[in-house]
Amino acid sequence: MDNNLGVFFIIGILILVLLIGAMKNRGEWIVNFLLRGVLGMMSIYFVNLLFAASIPGMKLGYNPITFLTSGILGFPGVAMLYGINFYMLL
Repeated sequence: MDNNLGVFFIIGILILVLLIGAMKNRGEWIVNFLLRGVLGMMSIYFVNLLFAASIPGMKLGYNPITFLTSGILGFPGVAMLYGINFYMLL
């Protein structure tokens, strides 16, 4: 029983140290998230212009889900959204 308590104590301290480190860089994370989100929405706009004439159903919408996806994952997230949209067209 003492062994398990020690393991949980060490894991708790490690999580606390990670959270303290994350709080120091929180501002940088927010700026990166917003920058990736805005650039992702701009890329969706321009790719929609590109695909509008050639593939009618490939347009993505501008909504919070696409902003969150592009903000969290960046350009690979935008590519994933277009891949899912293309799969749905098949």
